[in-house]
Amino acid sequence: MNMNSYSYIRTVVIVGLLLWIAGTVVIRLEGQHILRTDKPHVILLLYLVSFVVMGLLVRRILHGLGVEKASWPAAATLLMLPTLILDPFSCLFFGAVFPNLDPGAAGAFGGWMLIFCGGAVAGVWVKR
Repeated sequence: MNMNSYSYIRTVVIVGLLLWIAGTVVIRLEGQHILRTDKPHVILLLYLVSFVVMGLLVRRILHGLGVEKASWPAAATLLMLPTLILDPFSCLFFGAVFPNLDPGAAGAFGGWMLIFCGGAVAGVWVKR
């Protein structure tokens, strides 16, 4: 896939947006079972697992889209863009977006999204 084409950029951003929508829906429906701020060890495990899973998932997504390995860092940036732009608003309006979660979980949620993005970045740099 030609990294400089509009089609490439649009495709990767759309995939990132679809991932963001899917994740937001899952948290909206089941977040109270996933983001347990009353158990910090569970949050730490969630962060670790999310980092690793995202690193592996981004590699698989970019390979599946036919993105050349040399372009993976740029593509990962585009893939993360919806999360980096939209989740600050999810944190700001946390109680309205995620009424099933304790409002005190907003910080853990924000950290979780950063861990996801960190895993995406690490995933494209590992074994390059």
